[in-house]
Amino acid sequence: MITAMAEVAGERGAANATVAHVVARSGVSRRTFYEMFSDREDCLAAAFAEAVDRAGRRVLPAYEAERGWQGRLRAGIAALLLFLEDEPDMGRLLVVEALGGGPRVLAYRAEILARLVEEVDLGRELARTPTPPLTAEGVLGGAFALVHARLSVRDAVPLTELLGPLMGLIVGPYLGSAAARREIERPAPELRHAQRREHSDPLRGLDMRLTYRTVRVLVAVGSRPGASNRAVAQAAGVEDQGQISKLLRRLESLGLIQNTGHGHTKGEPNVWSLTPRGSEVEQAIKAQTDG
Repeated sequence: MITAMAEVAGERGAANATVAHVVARSGVSRRTFYEMFSDREDCLAAAFAEAVDRAGRRVLPAYEAERGWQGRLRAGIAALLLFLEDEPDMGRLLVVEALGGGPRVLAYRAEILARLVEEVDLGRELARTPTPPLTAEGVLGGAFALVHARLSVRDAVPLTELLGPLMGLIVGPYLGSAAARREIERPAPELRHAQRREHSDPLRGLDMRLTYRTVRVLVAVGSRPGASNRAVAQAAGVEDQGQISKLLRRLESLGLIQNTGHGHTKGEPNVWSLTPRGSEVEQAIKAQTDG
């Protein structure tokens, strides 16, 4: 659902992304949606937090591996631009659609920008002439405006080509025009894109809607491998044995669970467990529920 929200927000704009759009894209029921999120804004805030987390996992290691203010900034900006290219939906949510994301997203965005301003402001310690504190806020705003413009028009030009101009924009007020020009003309490092996983979303492609009751049954099987129909029904809170049999057959037909017992052909109970695909789906559901 978080992935679906990022996709829908990127296509329609965050202000126009509705619960109906998200459940249709993700293939879950509205009841399942409201079991995990209180409302549309709650889901959008979770998607934005996920975008921040993913970007952070790319940017922070690159930033911390370098020494010196310029080196760290350049490495961090390069990693961020790569992230925006590798994950365009999350990138657009992070930079563009967050502005229409509502109070919670805007507050989180302001918090992130404040941290970035603090890092840029460290340049004042290297400045040859006195530089006002607002300089960091101004150059960071200009840098984000350039990236925002590229993402808004879905420019085909690689975002990584902005590395030199962005560095020149940031270091100029602190180190002077000569330093800015060197950053602009400096050859870009060899940047490696993250490998894209073909099945990054295990919920995508399921030929059914994941209702609240279906999710409960899937999670019950995962928590009790080897359980019978009756045991799964008790764990999932399903009293009708006919209904639990129907739900189990549906999940089996989707390749999410498997019956390793002999079943009724020999008068023995079924023995249910998750398939590898079912385990991926269960983990995705648990990750969103825990978030």
